[in-house]
Amino acid sequence: MTQAVKTVLTLAVLAALLAFAASWGWSALTAPLPSLTSGPACVETAVSAGETVTTQQVTVSVLNAGKRAGLASRTMTALTDQGFNKGDSGNAPAKTAVTYAQIWTDDPTSPAVALVASRFGGRAKIVQHDVAEVGVVVVVGDKFRTLTKGKPSVKATKGTTICSPPSS
Repeated sequence: MTQAVKTVLTLAVLAALLAFAASWGWSALTAPLPSLTSGPACVETAVSAGETVTTQQVTVSVLNAGKRAGLASRTMTALTDQGFNKGDSGNAPAKTAVTYAQIWTDDPTSPAVALVASRFGGRAKIVQHDVAEVGVVVVVGDKFRTLTKGKPSVKATKGTTICSPPSS
């Protein structure tokens, strides 16, 4: 085999590889993106009487009832910095009147509610309220500024369920 034939064969093989790679690349580029399936922000977790609940087990949502832009997201960041799990964040329903902070819940005696309430230095009012958001719902008003350190954990006084992050 002469040098010219080897060169032609090498170029032909390289051209075929280039054509294959270009074809595969084009099909990958034009293929639809895979759908993102997001799991639930939390799952209902049973807690027995006497069991300890920590911040890592509690999902929190924050709503802004004030006029200060970004208050809900700043409060959410502060809560996640203290170990809580991120739920929903946004504005409270129109005409919601909250001066400092309220905790909306369907179970005011929940250990998760007590743990979140401890971050507000006893100034957050716990209100029995129907909520669409996940977890313990905190509604902050214009007079809210910062969180306190709060309790590291709370013992359940009765059997209940809390909204915890799904297991990975």
